[in-house]
Amino acid sequence: MKQILPPNAKISKEAKETMQECVSEFISFVTSEASEKCRMERRKTVNGDDICWALATLGFDDYAVPLRRYLHKYRELEGDKAANQDKETLQGANGTCAPMHAIAISVGLLAGA
Repeated sequence: MKQILPPNAKISKEAKETMQECVSEFISFVTSEASEKCRMERRKTVNGDDICWALATLGFDDYAVPLRRYLHKYRELEGDKAANQDKETLQGANGTCAPMHAIAISVGLLAGA
């Protein structure tokens, strides 16, 4: 909030609390829409794509598009991090792979590990 105001402006405690209530209500509104979609699809977990869908459905496209971009980049980074962790996990003391772990990953038994 302070970034948009002049440097000498003050924000009252009541104004901060009101903004917090509005933000909480907004999050609840969007999450409720995403949750309803999941319920209709008989899923129990709301994911980032559901939130992006809810934002777009509720008319908040200006938020949905950048959030979708952020989510895509986040998943790319998490994928890179997971790949690096898998590589480290597979390395034995002498730099060789732990064969059972490598096989399990290659056949998808440890997907997302």
